[in-house]
Amino acid sequence: MCHVGIDIAAASFDMVVRKGDQNEKVITFKQSAAGFDSAIEKLKGCKPISIVMEATGIYYFDLARALNKAGLPVCVINPKSFRHFAELRMKTTKTDSVDAALLADFGQCMKPRQWIAPDDSAVALRDIGRQINRLTHQKTQAKNRLHALQAKSNTQAFIIDDEVDGIEHLERRIQRLTQAAKDQIKGSESLSTPFTNLTFANGVGEASGLAILAELIVLPRCLKAPQVARYAGLDVRLTQSGTSVNKPGRLNKSGNSYLRSAMYMPALSASRCDPNARAFYESLVARGKKKKQAIIAIMRKYLMGIWACIQTGKPFDASLLFSEAHLKG
Repeated sequence: MCHVGIDIAAASFDMVVRKGDQNEKVITFKQSAAGFDSAIEKLKGCKPISIVMEATGIYYFDLARALNKAGLPVCVINPKSFRHFAELRMKTTKTDSVDAALLADFGQCMKPRQWIAPDDSAVALRDIGRQINRLTHQKTQAKNRLHALQAKSNTQAFIIDDEVDGIEHLERRIQRLTQAAKDQIKGSESLSTPFTNLTFANGVGEASGLAILAELIVLPRCLKAPQVARYAGLDVRLTQSGTSVNKPGRLNKSGNSYLRSAMYMPALSASRCDPNARAFYESLVARGKKKKQAIIAIMRKYLMGIWACIQTGKPFDASLLFSEAHLKG
């Protein structure tokens, strides 16, 4: 029995097997199907208690799913948690092989929870949602360029036409992907039910509902609402020390930017159109909060309510989020 640490890079990953207090020599595998198969063969011979890797970038995901499908105990941990652990353990040198050894040490000492892999339909929806997000940002940039070109008196007509063609092409791609996402949702009850329920939220339309569901549906259902808010980077970071350091709380933006971005417009709409959210917004502003802080507070509450929809299978109900006690507190 052993603990395993895997440090992920773009083209390869380093693996260290830890037995007792001793680490075996680091083994490097390629980020490929063949590399995954070789690692799985090695790991099945080890019978590990835990296989720990960080949730960094996009490179860990395929490997984590491959190990999970092979029946191996994968633990995907928050990079911030590992960084704090590594700072306590690390002496001087920091390399990929050292990180892999530290991850094995983390598994042995901290006993992290096993990772639950999302199903294929959820992963497909997330990939489509993120592509729509990227193309939407490109369309916004293209529209800004078009506006700047049209503001100049000497811009050649064919340049403006070229920019317009580019915008129309992006719109067609977004429409095609949106239809693919709708088809994906329609073909899966595990997607269609939460999508219908979360669109009961005031301000959550088809586009924002797709974007929100695409990010949330891949998360383990066992997560609590505050953990999901932290995952989105909507938790508040405090800086306090003794009596001399007491900075105002700031939004922790280290979480999922796709999800955070998708929550903004629904929260803004709710602050104007939903009576419960509007009352909450006005109470925060009356107590001295900035308008942006009040919107972020609605984003956080809305996200927790949407997560409850996914967990319970019930429609979104703003009255449960913005009760009289919430307005006072």
